[in-house]
Amino acid sequence: MRVVIGSDAAGMPLKELIKETLLEDGHEVVDLSVEPAADFVDSAVAVAHDLLENEDSQGIVFDEYGVGSYMAATRVKGMVAANISDERSAYMTREHNNARMICLGSGVIGNDVAKKIAREFLKADYAAGRHQIRVDMLNKMA
Repeated sequence: MRVVIGSDAAGMPLKELIKETLLEDGHEVVDLSVEPAADFVDSAVAVAHDLLENEDSQGIVFDEYGVGSYMAATRVKGMVAANISDERSAYMTREHNNARMICLGSGVIGNDVAKKIAREFLKADYAAGRHQIRVDMLNKMA
């Protein structure tokens, strides 16, 4: 799977760890923050726009707490994103909400949990069905 990643300075160490993990797992990784973004808004918006242009991709962005990137990403029309700190939520936000991007906080989660979150998010498939009504509502809001 094609996975687009981005980060500000605070999220870079965690981004690099997850990037290595994703490559080991056989994913195609597009790193939009080889150098850290000046601000988490820049990295989150860049990843969101890339995902909207590439429908078969998923995204993961990193900052210190995750919530800033989440707020920025959800301002992009058509982007469903989630601020995640556990693996079950990562799986469910993809399966039930068709989230295309998750936002992780390097100051909130540890390395092992971050790896589990990334893997759970990427292995989940959107279930559609009864959940599509919610996704349509979310897409109309932004």
